[in-house]
Amino acid sequence: MRFEHVLVVGAGQMGGGIAQVVAASGRRVSLHDAQPGATDRALETMRKSLAKLADKGGADPDEVLARVTPVEEVVPADLMVEAVVEDADVKLDVFRRADATLPPAAVLASNTSSIPISSLAAATQRPDKVIGMHFFNPVPVLKLVEVVRGHGTSDETAREIVALAEELGKTPAEANDFPGFVSNRILMPFINEAAWALHDGVAEREAIDTIARLGFAHPLGPLALADLIGLDTCVAIMEVLHEGLGDEKYAPCPVLSDYVAQGRLGRKAGRGFYEY
Repeated sequence: MRFEHVLVVGAGQMGGGIAQVVAASGRRVSLHDAQPGATDRALETMRKSLAKLADKGGADPDEVLARVTPVEEVVPADLMVEAVVEDADVKLDVFRRADATLPPAAVLASNTSSIPISSLAAATQRPDKVIGMHFFNPVPVLKLVEVVRGHGTSDETAREIVALAEELGKTPAEANDFPGFVSNRILMPFINEAAWALHDGVAEREAIDTIARLGFAHPLGPLALADLIGLDTCVAIMEVLHEGLGDEKYAPCPVLSDYVAQGRLGRKAGRGFYEY
């Protein structure tokens, strides 16, 4: 089994979910987060998630969690999956530290939803072994993994990560290194346009989401989905699209920016477009 030991950096909603699915596949996981208490919270969230899955025939929660070890620093592993905040400087620091710590054969992957993989690879001495591995929330449930090749990513690295995604029970879809990749180049303008519809008074939030759910057969409306993703993350991705593609249509709607400035970040903050 390739990638027997996986280092996950970032123990938030995404990192915890990634650690869970990797451990459930029988692999050993080291989970690192610089924020005090973050790994403890992630383990508790994992336990609840695994308990629900166990009721449906999933693996024993204790058995899976026994393969997850919180660590205080970046440690050597066969693979790193970075899942920290969507901030280029923070991610670059993680990649520099991982490059200096992990063995030369290790692959460095990022769960980034928009930041160019090639820019992260440039911070390392192994651009051929840097790749995007973009999971979707909630990670234990959603099947897609967007595999993003940087300009220097080798065919071998891409094949290994595609194979790993399949071993994790996911469906990999390959994309090239453009701002927003495929998923967010399509999704974020959709969310942004829904925010503009609210901003312009076209309809109330419930009507906008109902039209999307029932008219487009989406499980969540775009405003509720933005709350799930995090409005700060949506704005960060729109800013990457805006800067990278140079088109004003990608500029974040003022409603999104205003809500972020107010701390209305969505579900994780208890309030976004909706209250939680």
